[in-house]
Amino acid sequence: MAERDPRKRTGPSPLRRGLATAVLAAGLLTAATAPGHGTGAAAPDPGPRFTPLTAAVMTEPTRFDATDGKTHLSYELLTTSALPGSARVRLDRVEVLDVRTHRVVGSLSGRALAGAANPVGDPLPGADGYTPPPPPPTPTVIPGSQQWVIWLDLALDRGQRVPRVLEHRLSGAVLTGSGSSPFEETVQVTPTDRTEPLNLDAPVRPGTWYSSESCCGNTHHRRGLAPIDGRFYVPQRFAIDWYRVGERGRTWEGDPARLTSYLSYRQPVVAAAGGRVVEVQDEIPDNVPPVAPPIPPIGETVGNHVTVEVAPGRYLLYAHLTPGSIEVREGDRVEPGRVLGLIGNSGNSTTPHLHFQVMTTPEFFPTDSPPFTFREFRVIGRVAPRIWDDNLGLQPTGVLPITPSPNEGLHRARYPLDREVLKF
Repeated sequence: MAERDPRKRTGPSPLRRGLATAVLAAGLLTAATAPGHGTGAAAPDPGPRFTPLTAAVMTEPTRFDATDGKTHLSYELLTTSALPGSARVRLDRVEVLDVRTHRVVGSLSGRALAGAANPVGDPLPGADGYTPPPPPPTPTVIPGSQQWVIWLDLALDRGQRVPRVLEHRLSGAVLTGSGSSPFEETVQVTPTDRTEPLNLDAPVRPGTWYSSESCCGNTHHRRGLAPIDGRFYVPQRFAIDWYRVGERGRTWEGDPARLTSYLSYRQPVVAAAGGRVVEVQDEIPDNVPPVAPPIPPIGETVGNHVTVEVAPGRYLLYAHLTPGSIEVREGDRVEPGRVLGLIGNSGNSTTPHLHFQVMTTPEFFPTDSPPFTFREFRVIGRVAPRIWDDNLGLQPTGVLPITPSPNEGLHRARYPLDREVLKF
């Protein structure tokens, strides 16, 4: 017998590879998970196996303390069905576990999971402000060959240990024409970012302000998935839109089609931390409210703005300023409280407000959006309905429907949650 040439490949034959592909394509994915696998119970390693879903996180989650008294981790799990279009995956539960202890630190199922998952590219429901979005269908069923986003927002009790490393357990069933096969898979081990959030001064002058579109609900900042240069980002994850609030909750009075009717218009924007100005854009005209302007080119999305580098890899963005009001130039050093410009309505904005956030790059696109906190403020109420910045001027009046908040009172080194009304 002739000796085998050692240079020839000895891996799986084309026939075996074809059979494996056929098994996957037929949707005959069965649960290879032994009882207790991924739960901390002793179980043999099942070895390599086909899994119906793949998953990846889009950022390392960073802890931050919020006004609800909890420590939050807010990030995204991008899941892709590995099945052909004829098969479907019923996702019953998503659990987040501490890798060290195997304890579950957060989970989603039923209606909560359905509300936190959507196909890539789906429009955000309920964007007209007062009409709630229709309830999502349950159970959550992912068609074959589709990619979905699961928006994870973990709220840990005060004093609860924040895991150094997380893993994610997905469970459900593969649905085919001949029935269903249960599955459970552990995916995407990811470390948590140990960087402390920036603790900042207010980006506006003292007074009453409405923190719109902040984390962690169903807002276009939190769920703003953006495809940029061939990959996905969530560049506004923790951005806040700030509106000046006057007596009895008023944000505008008179004609909502006039910029000067809005209490936010031409309010000073001040440096929330000291640093070096790295980018300035000016001379983009203000939009006439409250008609939504055409989506601007990517370079004009944030309108007239100032970007200040305040730490390595940390930049503060002050956006939608009124043209001609910017008082700093690139290269300037600024101290906290320095006036940078005035609130306007430039860029992708329909009513005057300040868009403020922390970025990891000098440019808004592409960037990541880490959390931050403010040194001191007092929560005085909240707005119960979802009011979007792109239709604030279309509300029946300019008065915010402010109600009592369970988070009322003085806060230090906390992040204001969505729709809170506060005093700086």
